[in-house]
Amino acid sequence: MCCGGCAKCLGVTLIPLAVLCTLANILLFFPGGNVESSDHISSEVWCFGGILGSGVLMVFPALVFLGLKNNDCCGCCGNESCGKRFAMFSSIIFAAVGVVGAGYSFIVSAVALNNGPICSSSNGTWLYPFENGDYLGNHTLWEMCDSPQSVVPWNLTLFSLLLIMSGVQMVLCAIQAINGLLGTICGNCCGGDGAV
Repeated sequence: MCCGGCAKCLGVTLIPLAVLCTLANILLFFPGGNVESSDHISSEVWCFGGILGSGVLMVFPALVFLGLKNNDCCGCCGNESCGKRFAMFSSIIFAAVGVVGAGYSFIVSAVALNNGPICSSSNGTWLYPFENGDYLGNHTLWEMCDSPQSVVPWNLTLFSLLLIMSGVQMVLCAIQAINGLLGTICGNCCGGDGAV
């Protein structure tokens, strides 16, 4: 398979993942589906892992990967193969940007899952009642959160989705880094003639 065709498939996959990550992060600003004041929103939500890391930063690699299939660069001194190799090399740099963005989102999500959400306890104080992820295996601890209602499953679901999707994004960008390296060495098609 041509390296440019593979890159286009990866780019097509990254776009919906970036949109979903952005939506998941936006939903986290409404804990339990409720509108709360900013100090009642978990601090990890304000890191914008899904919006910046897996969202905005992922758009750039995705667009570059999509454009590689149709790259008709005239290349170095009219050598088309050289231009395609340079385009594949540049995709490695954008793949690295994608890995960094998705990695940021992955780390923020992992920390958020470990810390749990901020919520109101029975005495009305807002705090992080869970530590070291102890609530993940013990659902009876969820009752420590009185408000917002259903905040624990809300945060757990959305941060888990962000964790999984950013992990997939990192894998896809790593695949493109390898694909870009092959395209740089072999040309856009490793089968010989350099056609896309």
